[in-house]
Amino acid sequence: MIPSDNHVHTNFSTDSTTPMEAQLLQAKTLGLPSLCFTDHMDYNFPSKGHATEFFFPVDKYFSAIRKLQEKYPDFPLRIGVELGLKKDVLPQCLSLTGSYSFDFVIGSTHLVDDIDPYYPEYWEARGEAEGIFRYYQVTLENLQLDFDFDVYGHLDYILRYCPAIKAARETGTVPEAFFQTYFNQNKEIIAEILQCLISRGKGIELNTGGLKYGLGHPNPHEAILSLYRDLGGEIITLGSDAHEEKHLAYDFSKVAGILRQCGFSRYAEYHHRKALWLPLA
Repeated sequence: MIPSDNHVHTNFSTDSTTPMEAQLLQAKTLGLPSLCFTDHMDYNFPSKGHATEFFFPVDKYFSAIRKLQEKYPDFPLRIGVELGLKKDVLPQCLSLTGSYSFDFVIGSTHLVDDIDPYYPEYWEARGEAEGIFRYYQVTLENLQLDFDFDVYGHLDYILRYCPAIKAARETGTVPEAFFQTYFNQNKEIIAEILQCLISRGKGIELNTGGLKYGLGHPNPHEAILSLYRDLGGEIITLGSDAHEEKHLAYDFSKVAGILRQCGFSRYAEYHHRKALWLPLA
């Protein structure tokens, strides 16, 4: 059976135009057992002449999902959120998760020193090695602030946009040597991040967005998934990071094999902020 998708965006996210119902109907078509919407809530997102703030009206969000739950009572639909973590938004994030009954909360690093690595100027200011390392530094700093979340999202998100990966993607190649080099250079801080998550009872996700982006690997890379398991980490959720219905459950046929390869025998879904353990198919 294809597993549930637990990282899904809709038109409540600034970077998506897909209606909630379209995602739900696609989930039913694909035979997913359930779905969790996790739209972006990135407080104080700097425009920098680019995107507007990633913010949605929470009451309207809950109302829209409740209406779909009533319309499709036979399909388990859960309410989640993806929080953009940075040090100046801790009070807003804690207020949100303390005031609303989410099923699932993803914490993600989307900004490094208030710059999105999606944009070339991030790399122009730092270079590749420094840009990647700084991303992990900021991720660790975010973790140490005690945000309220369940799993950390796409832990090596930075790789989607670094120049070497962009260049490889344009030629349709997978730069395996680059992945190994970047992992070796950053293994110490990645391990510190993973240990911090484990000590706080937080998990990570296997995000197939990396496969969609042509990296040839999920986010995070299998090397990070294996290191997390070796350090004693157990909590893994599955998500596609789909912003369009055509990407829902993207390459989910591969996730069981990837997880087994990395030492896992089960994964988790969150209901009412509690992990429900499921065996790999």
